[in-house]
Amino acid sequence: MKLLISACLLGTCCRYDGASKAHPLVGKLAKRHTLVPVCPEQLGGLATPRPPAERRGDRVVTRESDVTAQYRRGAEETLKLCQLLDCEAAVLKERSPSCGHGQVYDGTFSGTLTAGDGVTAELLAAYGIPVYGESQIEALLQ
Repeated sequence: MKLLISACLLGTCCRYDGASKAHPLVGKLAKRHTLVPVCPEQLGGLATPRPPAERRGDRVVTRESDVTAQYRRGAEETLKLCQLLDCEAAVLKERSPSCGHGQVYDGTFSGTLTAGDGVTAELLAAYGIPVYGESQIEALLQ
């Protein structure tokens, strides 16, 4: 299967803090599936590093500004890549305002999680693309 995957899970230093979140099972995943790395925030025009952002309803905000337009642009570009490259599903970074699936930070910058999806995860799901978080990688290995 061809999988879109958050580049930070592969070890790419593209997160808001300039770090990565390399996942220990990604190597095994790459042996079974074709992985297509993507960072929606960068595709949306945001720099790395960048101020932390959270979902606040339909908006994405930092402590200083509204970055919803950049997050939407990144989601749209990610969808284009997914469709162009015939990816069948996506494995995305959990809790991210872009990639989170099921839970995201609530926009108060207090570490509080709330039910919801990141902008990219939401758009992919709306187009029928199955979205998995990194905690579900093991299920993709069976």
